[in-house]
Amino acid sequence: MKRLLPLMFFLFAIGCKTEIPLVYDREKPAEAFTAPQMPEIDQLPAIETLPDPFTFADGSKVRSFRQWEQRRSEIMEMIQYYETGKRPETSKECVRAEIRHGNTDSVRTNGFFANIPDIPLAKDTIAVHVTVEGKEISINCPVVYPEGDGPFPAIIGIGFWAGAGSLPTKIFTERNIAMIGFPFSDVMAHHQTRGEEPINVLYPELSEMGAYTAWPWGVSRVIDALEYLGDESRIDLKHLAISGCSFAGKMALFAGAFDERIALTIAQEPGGGGAASWRVSETLGEVETVARTDYTWFKESMRQFSEENVARMPIDHHELCALVAPRALLVFGNPDYPWLADESGYVSCYAARKVWERFGIADRMGWSFADGHGHCQLPESQYPELEAFVDRFLLEKEADTDVRIAPMFENTNAEKWINW
Repeated sequence: MKRLLPLMFFLFAIGCKTEIPLVYDREKPAEAFTAPQMPEIDQLPAIETLPDPFTFADGSKVRSFRQWEQRRSEIMEMIQYYETGKRPETSKECVRAEIRHGNTDSVRTNGFFANIPDIPLAKDTIAVHVTVEGKEISINCPVVYPEGDGPFPAIIGIGFWAGAGSLPTKIFTERNIAMIGFPFSDVMAHHQTRGEEPINVLYPELSEMGAYTAWPWGVSRVIDALEYLGDESRIDLKHLAISGCSFAGKMALFAGAFDERIALTIAQEPGGGGAASWRVSETLGEVETVARTDYTWFKESMRQFSEENVARMPIDHHELCALVAPRALLVFGNPDYPWLADESGYVSCYAARKVWERFGIADRMGWSFADGHGHCQLPESQYPELEAFVDRFLLEKEADTDVRIAPMFENTNAEKWINW
């Protein structure tokens, strides 16, 4: 029977491949699954290798794609409880929006990506208003539309007020893809003051939340606003991407993991706290680890998993990456910057891809690590990977997205971290 199991899973994958959606019309799994028990650290077992994404908290196994939906919900709850803080439940009825016409100050950056050229001027702003119990905040997103009436595929870019994050904008303008800027500070500052951020106007009781709960929540409200606007938005809601680099690469990854309406997630150089595994990073020296990360981005209580206690963390970031499945994920790395812990990012991506492999859709997840260029400055050598994912998942063109490029880690034994 044991010899038959791999074949059974293979046949399941082949049989379901054409039925597994590329994107959903909902923010999160449709059913309200029961949240798992959340033991405190002294009750958690030490797991020296990467936790099994196919094992439920109660020890039972994921045996079908339908059960993967339930397991995703469980992983989401665990990440919020142990790492980032509770994500607010916000009804779509709380969101309204309008489009404002006229040039915006769209060439401003957040100070991190000042060397990226060719940032287009936005002529329109999508003004998103979120109202909860009479209190309101606004998220003002510049948007660059292609010529024509649309609807257009779109990328939500983090890092510039209008653009494609720190990705080359010509990849998108040449393909008639709209670019929507996400002004994250309209939700929470880069270094928050707990309890005093815009999101706390709506949810004062959630002061413990980290930025990687708050910012992705804001991205989801922007998508709510596009739904509210309907045809007026001129955006094709079945073909949305999100991208950012460095801290914004983490933000893009969390946003894509937690909102199923995002068809393509592009995490550029996300480093520790992003695609990289906390466990693997702990073995690499002076890199971003649980003890060394920015705690305005996470719950303060995550510090309890520092150093040798990292093995007691019941989840890890290969599972954060896997939350994007079955949708598309592309991770870019830059090993010239040791702080990013890209060897850990490679191991994490390698492990995460096994989820896509299980369901016969491995070519929806890929990675590309390249050196010899500046931080957040995608070299032309990585354009083909980006173009392939954009063409296939935003434009529905034929493209080879079986991308696994990391020559500097060819001797890294990723399998030693995987016992499932």
